[in-house]
Amino acid sequence: MSADTGAGRHVTSLVRAFLNSPLAGLAPWIVMSVFTGPGRYEEAVSAALGLAILVVFANWRLGNTIKLLEWFDTAFFAVLATIGLFASTGTIEWLELWGGEIANVALVCFALGSIVIRRPFTLEYAREQVDSEFWEQPLFIRTNYVITWAWVAAFAVSAIAGAIGDAVLDDSGNFWTGWIVQIGATVFAIAFTEFYPDYGPNRALAKQGIETDPPASLARLFDWVPVFVLIVGIIGLVTDSTSTTLGVTLIVVGAVGIGAMRRFFPPQRSAPAD
Repeated sequence: MSADTGAGRHVTSLVRAFLNSPLAGLAPWIVMSVFTGPGRYEEAVSAALGLAILVVFANWRLGNTIKLLEWFDTAFFAVLATIGLFASTGTIEWLELWGGEIANVALVCFALGSIVIRRPFTLEYAREQVDSEFWEQPLFIRTNYVITWAWVAAFAVSAIAGAIGDAVLDDSGNFWTGWIVQIGATVFAIAFTEFYPDYGPNRALAKQGIETDPPASLARLFDWVPVFVLIVGIIGLVTDSTSTTLGVTLIVVGAVGIGAMRRFFPPQRSAPAD
């Protein structure tokens, strides 16, 4: 096998891994949140729509199932792009101010809607990663309901934080409400998506008296928090978004937290093969 062929397969496997995670469907929303701002409505929506279409195309090209969230992405951003073509200047300015909240509320409605119609949106991604024999098992389905509810909560927290920044603080770019709280909510949902498929089913089976692997410590769900706190402190100092005292305190707390997590909750090592 040539080096080029090996590299190509590696890239393809990375693309598949991305497409098989909820991040693929959320990527356009992340792009919009990064680019949106005064005078950048068209650019933000166009970038998000372009990425949404690219995700759909990549799934089709690789023979993957195109997920409900990805269809929703394409339709939502196509509507926003169409509005941008015909809306007045005043409407565009309103959308630039409230676009983040509209996006988060739309995601809350989408995630809740997927639960209501009994198709929790994370289920489609989970099915890409397990054998089809598990797809209809009640424990597998229940696990994805719980994970989808975690995303509902994350989207709702982001929407509320953004609304506080815009409506109460009159500062759409506020360091805390516009960025840190919303990013933290998303990172928590990602961590929960990774953590719960092992923790939830094992805990449920253990309660039924069925022998299984012991569920991981709940502390593992919060592995990311000390690192996140440390990064917030650094960014706060670099951008002058926090006082020196607060920034240094966050860095120290984060560093101490990282050490504590490593000491008291070391990563589990897999048993050596016989």
